[in-house]
Amino acid sequence: MIKSLRKSVFYTFLIAGFTSFQMVFGQTKVQQPPNTYSLEDCIRQALETNPQVKISELQVQTNANIFQQSRWQRWPSLSFSAGQGFSSGRNIDPYTNNYVQQNVTSNSYQLGSSVVLFNGFQLQNAVRRNDVNLKASQKDLDAVRNDLMLNVALSYLQVITNEELIDVATSQVTASSLQVERTTRLVQAGTLAESNLLDLQAQLANDELTLVNAQNNLETAKLNLKQYMNMPGSEPIEVVKIPVADPTLQAYDATIQEVFDTALGNLPQMKAAELRVEYAKRSVEFAKGAGMPSLTLNGGIGTAYSSVAPKQRFIADGSGSTTVEVPSATNFVRYGDFTLPVIQKVTTPNGSIQDFGYLNQLDGNRNTSVNLSLRIPIFSNFQVKYNVANAKIQQKTTEYQAQQVHLNIRKNVEQAYIDMNNSAKRYSATANQVRALTEAFRVAQVRLDVGSINSVEYNIAKANLDRANSNLIQTKYDYVFRTKILDFYMNRPLSDF
Repeated sequence: MIKSLRKSVFYTFLIAGFTSFQMVFGQTKVQQPPNTYSLEDCIRQALETNPQVKISELQVQTNANIFQQSRWQRWPSLSFSAGQGFSSGRNIDPYTNNYVQQNVTSNSYQLGSSVVLFNGFQLQNAVRRNDVNLKASQKDLDAVRNDLMLNVALSYLQVITNEELIDVATSQVTASSLQVERTTRLVQAGTLAESNLLDLQAQLANDELTLVNAQNNLETAKLNLKQYMNMPGSEPIEVVKIPVADPTLQAYDATIQEVFDTALGNLPQMKAAELRVEYAKRSVEFAKGAGMPSLTLNGGIGTAYSSVAPKQRFIADGSGSTTVEVPSATNFVRYGDFTLPVIQKVTTPNGSIQDFGYLNQLDGNRNTSVNLSLRIPIFSNFQVKYNVANAKIQQKTTEYQAQQVHLNIRKNVEQAYIDMNNSAKRYSATANQVRALTEAFRVAQVRLDVGSINSVEYNIAKANLDRANSNLIQTKYDYVFRTKILDFYMNRPLSDF
């Protein structure tokens, strides 16, 4: 019964949602014995240590980094470069651009910046697309956390269920032991036949086996809980029992459509699917942008140093100029047998010859540049065309996936609602059966005491009651589980069991 309950509840649990620890479980933090955990403690430890949750958290961080990086893409880039060169033989002097026949050592420095002014709105669409992808991954993380919390809650309640089954099995063993002791005295007194004692001893052995099976089931349930909490299987664990009241079997206060509408608006799976549809739409716009013109602004500042540049220069001091007469080196006149240079007046600024060092040369060789670059795609082997087509196909795929999530939610809500009603019927029928079998067992015990029935009939009545009591516990929790599933869909706090 527990295995079937686990399978039936587990898949429905996977799409249900928690609002928060405090809101959902409503447990007051009290001092607890060592190795004893409340439901909130179990879920907190599971969330802190579960690898799948950690993987989803890292994916959210990755998508957040991608989103932030795409935002920075809209800002200008800035880079610095430096170069060191050495050449020998016939070279071009970087300082004068003249050929020189000597070794040349040179340095160059460049600071550049570039900014995209327009590229078909690809930058803007990339930011919006990555923002949507980040939000979708956050919803995926919420879904993973919900799945883990619900699985822990299921395992926790299975531990409590098996503890109650142990209590029932222990009571059965106690009752059978007392009956064996009583019958033993009667057999020894010669009042009853020994066959009655043998039948009761066989019943006691069956009850003890039932108790052992219940204890084994409890250990299995605890192991499942510890595995969700990433605890070693050998570590002891006890749970704080949640008082689960007997169901009142009142009709649920919301219709199937109301439960479905609420679940549709709150479950992270649906929101993640809707966000991925939006992401696909942004991807189509991004792909279209690759076919539009792009405009880029570039700018830079640079300088250079050459080892063959003059180490000294004449530097004017700004105090005026001096006019002197000097013979021309190019203009000459003929006077008889003599060729004489023409005397020219040359005006030169006042100043002096000064050393021209490394930093002076870098300062004097500064240059700046600004350019605007326009790129117009004309033919790109239909890459843009097919990229847009594939993006549209992906958009259709995400739309169908969102429809499938929508259908799955409706299917699970409707199934959960029917399961809740069927479970209520089973619990009601089992409760009636327990009441009837309790009275039948009481009568059988009285009749056995007076000798009007034999031990076989007594054992049959007791076995029927024992099975009914075990079924009642399981159907009780089954009904509670299924009611709480609808509460999950309704986004209600689950503080009361």
